[in-house]
Formats: sequence, structure tokens, C-alpha cells
Amino acid sequence: MLLSRFSKRCFCTATAFSNPRPWLFVGLGNPGDKFIGTRHNVGFEFIDAFAKSQGISMDSVHCKAIFGKGLINGVPVFLAKPQTYMNLSGESSGPLAAYYKLPLNRVLVFHDDMDLPCGVLRLNALGNHGSHNGLKSVIYHFRGNREFPRLRVGIGRPPGQMDPKAFLLQKFNARARERIDAALPEGVDALIQVLSKGLTESARCFNIEQKYKHIRLQTMPV
Repeated sequence: MLLSRFSKRCFCTATAFSNPRPWLFVGLGNPGDKFIGTRHNVGFEFIDAFAKSQGISMDSVHCKAIFGKGLINGVPVFLAKPQTYMNLSGESSGPLAAYYKLPLNRVLVFHDDMDLPCGVLRLNALGNHGSHNGLKSVIYHFRGNREFPRLRVGIGRPPGQMDPKAFLLQKFNARARERIDAALPEGVDALIQVLSKGLTESARCFNIEQKYKHIRLQTMPV
């Protein structure tokens, strides 16, 4: 197995790096035109928005991912959109982290989250998979380690008795699309803060702002 070639020091702390230490941002989604604009692909959208804002070209393929890299305020950043389909996202994310010998606290995964109202974001230092198959795969290929940060992108719950799988693969309606479009620059700004101030301080400030947004939007239909 590819990951067995790398020692576990790749998946531990960040002390081995001299500053500035690189980051890997991984957006989860499904490849192919038919999935563009669907709820399950918001991770890809946030990677694209961040890349565009920083002038980073996503024009290469590396470890089964559409890949780009740049230097932002002196900090090296790698951007990836795994092309393995959602449920196998770890087959790309794990080898990428191992290839660059990155500790998992420098791998930030962007993913959709039905537990948050549509358009609400959260930055977390770690967490469970929450039945998200993409996260399950990532955790598996990180050898069961869940201590990696995430940008959670709220997409809301399916209406009525709608099958969650069908909901995830459905495109946003107009009102939900407006919320996601408004959230994109908020997420980009938060990520830039992570690069300059670190995750802990950035998440604390950002999550307070998003908490008020959560309260405002949770009772508003989309």
C-alpha cells in the first residue's frame, strides 16, 4: 500500500517544519460536469474560489487530484480536488499528505455538511466523519487519525422524506445558490486568516461571526 512507504512522522505534529510551514487545502466532491453545482460538490467550489482569489492555476494532476500550488504572503499552499469520486477521497488525500510529508494539522479539508443551515460555515480543528462518506475515506487513509482541520460548508437538511443521497446530488435552488455564493468570499477570507494567524485564532473569530449567521438563517427556508 502506498502509504506504508511513509513513516508515521508524516501524520503527527508540525514541529519538524521551519516557518513558514506549508498547508494543503483539499476540497471534496465528485468529478464530471453533471455534478457541477450540486450540494455534494461545495468543497470543489471553495477550492476554486480560493484559487481564483489568489491567482493559483489548477492546471495539473497529482495523486489523483486536480492540483495547484502557490505562495501566499510567504506561506506555501497546495490546493487539491480529488478526482476519485467522493467515497474514495482518501485515495488522493492520504498520498498527497504523505508525499509532502505534511502533519495532519496542516491539511484542511473542505466538505458539505447537512448539520449546518445552507450557507453557514465552520472552521474546526478536528472532528468525526458525521456519516460523510468522503470524510470516512479521508480518515481511513490518514490511518484512522481524525485530528485534521475542516472547513464545514452548510447545505441544510433534505425536505420532508427526501432521500439524503438524492438531496446531496441535487443542484442548489436559486435561494440556496445565493447563500452559497455569499458564503464563498467569507470562506476565502477565513482561509487567508488561517495562513497568516494560524487555525486557532482564525477559527475562534470566524466561528463567532458564523454563529450569529447560523441563528439568523436557521429558521429561514431555502
